Formats: sequence, C-alpha cells, structure tokens
Amino acid sequence: MPELHFQARRAELNRRAISRYLSIIACGLASACHHGGGSRSAPPKLPAGGLDARPANLTCVAPSKGGAPGTAIALARVFPNLTFNQPLAMLQVPGDDSRWFVLEKATGSVRVFDNTPSVAATSDFLTVAVNAASEGGLLGMAFHPQYAVNREAFLSFTEPSGASSGMTSVVARFTSMNGGLTLDPGSRENVIRVDQPYQNHNGGNIAFGPDGYLYVGYGDGGSGGDPQGHAQNTQDLLGTMLRLDVDGAAPYAIPGGAGGNPFAGNPLCPADHSSSTNCPEIYAWGLRNPWRWSFDSATGMLWVGDVGQNLWEEIDQVQRGGNYGWNCREGRHPYASPAAACSGATGLIDPVHDYDRTQGNSITGGYVYRGAALPALVGHYVFADYGSGRIWRLVDDGSDGYTAEELLDTSHSIASFGRGNDGELYIVDIAAGTLWKIVDGGGPTPAGPPVATQLSATGCVNPQAPAVPAAGLIPYAPAAPFWSDGAVKERWLAIPDGTTVAVAGDGDFQFPPGTVLMKHFRLNGALVETRLFMRHPDGDWAGYTYEWNAQQTDATLVQGGKSVTIGAADWIFPSGNDCLACHTAAAGYSLGLEAAQLNRDFAYSSTGRTANELRTLDQIGLFTTPLGDPAVQPRLADPGDASATLTDRARAYLHTNCAQCHRANGPTPVSMDLRFEVALDATNACDVMPQAGDLGIGTAARIIAPGRPDDSVILARMSRRDANGMPPLASSVVDTAGGDLIRTWIAGLTACQ
Repeated sequence: MPELHFQARRAELNRRAISRYLSIIACGLASACHHGGGSRSAPPKLPAGGLDARPANLTCVAPSKGGAPGTAIALARVFPNLTFNQPLAMLQVPGDDSRWFVLEKATGSVRVFDNTPSVAATSDFLTVAVNAASEGGLLGMAFHPQYAVNREAFLSFTEPSGASSGMTSVVARFTSMNGGLTLDPGSRENVIRVDQPYQNHNGGNIAFGPDGYLYVGYGDGGSGGDPQGHAQNTQDLLGTMLRLDVDGAAPYAIPGGAGGNPFAGNPLCPADHSSSTNCPEIYAWGLRNPWRWSFDSATGMLWVGDVGQNLWEEIDQVQRGGNYGWNCREGRHPYASPAAACSGATGLIDPVHDYDRTQGNSITGGYVYRGAALPALVGHYVFADYGSGRIWRLVDDGSDGYTAEELLDTSHSIASFGRGNDGELYIVDIAAGTLWKIVDGGGPTPAGPPVATQLSATGCVNPQAPAVPAAGLIPYAPAAPFWSDGAVKERWLAIPDGTTVAVAGDGDFQFPPGTVLMKHFRLNGALVETRLFMRHPDGDWAGYTYEWNAQQTDATLVQGGKSVTIGAADWIFPSGNDCLACHTAAAGYSLGLEAAQLNRDFAYSSTGRTANELRTLDQIGLFTTPLGDPAVQPRLADPGDASATLTDRARAYLHTNCAQCHRANGPTPVSMDLRFEVALDATNACDVMPQAGDLGIGTAARIIAPGRPDDSVILARMSRRDANGMPPLASSVVDTAGGDLIRTWIAGLTACQ
C-alpha cells in the first residue's frame, strides 16, 4: 500500500468485509444460495485457521495489584462525560467553585464547564492561536486575584514567530466583557515575550504568588544539555523563574525594594536575548524545564518540579535570588556540559529531593495538600512522574531533608495536577484526555508485587517445565518485531475466560482486565528472560520480568531492573517503570498486537497448520466484533523480507521500534509521528530540523534528510547506545541490520512525498 492515511480506507474495507461475512453466514444457513437464472452453488468456504478452538484459560489471569506501604490513595474519574484534546491544566476561579477551566495544549482553547458530576458539554472561554509543535501550545493560565472585580486573566502560550524555532513564548492579559462568561480575544495585551531557540523546554506555567505578583516559569530554551548556556546566564530570560508586577506600569513593573527581584533597577530584557545587563524580571535561575510548580497555600513556599536531562529528576524549594544549578548540575549531581562555565560556579542550591530513572523520567510538579478528605496527606508535597505514572508524597526525614513515599503506581500520562478551591487534588491525563480526582484508597495496602517470585508459580507456564506455556495461552508473532539486542523471542497472549478483545479504529487490540502477555527471550538458544505484561483488574497495566537460572529450570522475578553481562554485551532487565516508558497509553499499551502486525501467516505447532493469525483469532471467537476477511485489513511488511518494497520495510521498522512513543499524543517532547499509516510528509520528521540536538551534525542536520543519511539525526540516534541513543531503554547493542535498512531507504529518498 502506498504511503497515505489509510484509516478511512480501512473503515470502508471493514464495512465491505462485514457485509461479505454476513452474506457467507446467510448462505451457510440456507440449503444453497441462489444466483442468476435460478442456478444453485455451494457457499464459498473460508480457509481454515491455525487453531481448532479457543483454549480455556484457568490459570494465567492478572491478579489484583499490591500497593506501596503508607497512605493509600486511589484515582476516581471525574466529569466522565467529558474528554479533551491534550488537556494540560485544570483550575478554578479563586472563590468561585461553580465552574472548572481546562487548557487544551494543541488547540489553544480554554474549555469551561459547570462543576457538576454529570456535566456533558463544555464551552469556549477563549481560544488563542498557538504553535503547538513539540512542547509548545497553550501552557498556562492564571486568574487575577481580583478577577471578581477586574475580570482579568492571563494566558501563557507559544505562538508562531520569526524566531529560530518558529515560536515565541507569550504571556498575555485578557479581559472578560460579559461578566465572566468568556474572555474577549480583542482585549489582548501582551505582558512579556521570549523567543525560543528550540521547540522544547518551554516551561510555561504561570501563577500569582501570595505577594500578589505574577510568576512565570521558563525552561532553558531546549535542545539537549542547554547548548547555549541560558540557564546560567542571567542576561536572558530562559531557564528562570520570573516575577512581574502586572498591576504597575505597562507592560509590567519590577518588584523592588526590600525583598524585590535580585536585579531590580536594570532595563527590561528584550525577547531576543540581546540584553547586556542582568534581567530585572528574574526571581531565580539555573532551571532546566520547570514543569508545573505551585505555592503552598499555607506557607507560601514555592515548590518546583524541574525535569532532568538523562539521569535525575528534581524538586526544588525556590527562593528569591537562588541558582538551582542547571546546567552545571543535574539534581545533586555534576553535569558535564561544555557550554556552561561551571568551574567557578558557587552557591548552587541542591534540590530537596531527586530521583533516578528507575522511578521515572519526567517529573510533574504538584501541590502541598491542604484539603480535608485525606488527613494523612495534609502538609505533604504530592507530585508525579509523567513517564512512569507514579504518584508520591514527600515525607520529612527528620534531618532537614525529605524522602519520597510512593502513593500509587498508575498507567496515566500525568501532565499536571489541578487543585480545587477546597484544596482537593486532581490529575490531568493528557494522552487519554480525562480528569481524575485523588481520593481515599482505603487505608494502608501491602507492599510488594502481586505476581509470584518464581515464573513456575505464576500460572502462565507449566509448573514442571516453565519454558512451556500454560494450556490457556495463545501463541502469536508480529510481522515487524521490535529489536531486542538480537534475542529470539516467543510470544503468547492470555485473556480471562468469558472475555473478548476489542479492535480500535486504528487496529490496536484493546484487552480486557485480567489479560497477560508473555514473552520468552533467548540468546544462542538459551532462555535469558521472560516478561509478563499484565492488565490488572483495576485496568492498569504493569510489567514484570524474570531472570532464568543457569540450569534453565526456572526464572526469578527481577525487581527494579538490572544488567548482567552475557558474552560480549550487557543484557538489560527493565524495571516496571521502563516497561511503561515503551508500552505507552498512546500506543494502546500492548505493542505488536494490532491488526496490521498480525495480518500474516504463522505456524501453529499444536495443530501443525500454518494460517493467517487474524483469521485464526477471528475464527476461535477472540474478537468482540468479527474482523472478517484479512485481505481487507492493513498489513505491515517484515523489515527483513526482501520481496517487500524498501519503503514498506523501512516504515514498518520505524512503526515498530519508534512509533510507540513518536506518535500523536505520545510521551515524547517532539512532535514526530512515525506510524506506518502516516504519510512521510506528515510525520514532522522528513526534512525537519531537529529540536532535541543535532548530535554534532551541524546546520545540515534534519531528522530525516532525503538522500543524505549522514545528515539524518534519526539514523545517528539509532547508531549509538549512549544518552542520545534510540531506543533509550533496555538495549545495549546497536541494530546494525535495522540501521542499514534505514540508511538505504533514506539514501533513496528524493523528496518527502
């Protein structure tokens, strides 16, 4: 199939297939089917599948999850009749509990709706034109403390501009002219503008502090490692927290006097970073990407979640004049960066807490809880990680420091927290477009994983021969397998008896709670690892990995991940957090299980037959709605199949190895969409300048440079296994064959069509 958007085509073919399928069934119910002239003929016979029946699954069912010790919380869906397009924040007008406001990153819209559980519609409070590429878009909103009187609100967003990145960060004032029903777009008054050198690390959160001033958080301007040294340069506005008096002289005044901004009295800094003096707008600096921050409503302390580079995520208590270390330090740890003059840096302030990549990879700052529903949380800072979906609270360690206590491990893409006027906390799932409230989880719950320590005791394998799957598992194999450092893999799926699998419009399989997906990994014929990916009864997905013993008699659960040397390479056992970094919500969690991947022949050892996988699963009743003839379903090529076209092979490889993250609503800060069905010129990758670093290629660098593989950052990342390599997790060996395929494909491209 040529490169084009084929979802509409797929829907039409599905309709034809179902019609044909029903006609066949109707013919089968009659003694014969009549055709022109009154002649009779036997109905067409469907080819046989690879299995005779769906096996009963009595043992391999995902159990209920255990939780972390301490205060148990849960998430309850709120406003279940509403979904949003990339929601990024939710807030209320101070003193007015009657409505909620939700910001949509990509559309630039502020949606408003009544604060009633059954509300079924939203209205447009204001929409602004945004450049939503990468980490841009509508990023923040703050109501003036005197909104009830002056009807002023402030929005933070990135808009198209002539800056090198094509975007400029803007904070603008808008006024309601109709008593607060909407904001008038014609009332816009720009407060501050900051040109962005790249399209990531924009920050963008804004809030009024207890002092009545407007605070603005900006990242270091993007790329990777702060190559232009913005965060340690107080002569520009990037990598900082700003504090502005928006009730003073236009466009803003600088808080001065005792407790004023550190560089008050200097000329205001321009948007293009051309100042020759320290910027008076700066309140604190040395930040990489302050992603969501808040003031403690009781103490006034400013808490900031600052996203790390490669190794550490951090939480800072930010004070006037503080330098929080980036890019001389990442968390509490030195960061080697040639762009930063760090040899003489002094007075750097360490975070109050940092955590490594076994816990998550992108902190989402939260709030100090001051509500009434959860007494054990009162006074504790609650935060999350966007990549892992985990939620923690900070606990005073008694030595002027904090430890983090995990409260809940979720499968949500937590882009931000919301806080109601009553102090209760909410989370915003940007991928699902849904809103959730943090509620009482029923008290302390037991620690530890819910699965058995030994693979033989999980119910998913034969207890006497753990290399053999249990009887209820169904084997499968994708057309385009994910690269796993050269390992040979065997795969099975198991769903609870009485349940079925739905197939989404994009072909992704949607599995019921209780599902288990199992995969064996072999190197040189020996079992190394078995992974179980489970959808627990609460609907959350979680991954568990088992390490095989030398005798090949059983495998033991690995907690927290590990690395062992096998031959000349390191084999990486991923942590549960690592599993969810790749098995993303945007990709439907179960990678490889989609119509296009399984529209292929497979040899079923139990029957000795080779048959199409989709037809087989359809005929044994696995699907909620029959798919019908596989010929009308999309099909992915095998990247190693020389009989397929080069384009189909290369796009299938990128789909499998990259598109679980690099897709619409995916978890990465860049806006690529590498799914097979997306036309090359619509991937935001072809002939597009990289926004996360050029890896030394220079000005010729493009993500995919047609005809120039050596200028293509995508190939450069595939060809390394350091902090800039792809895939970023669970691989220590470069896929040379995959790299050769992508190199040959790029070399043959003459354009992006």
